[in-house]
Amino acid sequence: MTTVKYKTNIHCGNCIKSVTPVLNNLDNVDFWKVDLEHEDKILEITLDNEDKTSVVKAVKSAGFEIEEI
Repeated sequence: MTTVKYKTNIHCGNCIKSVTPVLNNLDNVDFWKVDLEHEDKILEITLDNEDKTSVVKAVKSAGFEIEEI
């Protein structure tokens, strides 16, 4: 398992509602959360493989910015 953190612009509950189905549909995502209190809105994801590309594509497809930190 791999845990990856990303800086995002997911900044509210409605944003989380928008990205939830997208992240939940990824086969390699075991767990995820967004720290809305952090100034960089950190998305932390636990993957069961090394495929970070699918996460970035999924979040961008939902209309959000994402950058690995």
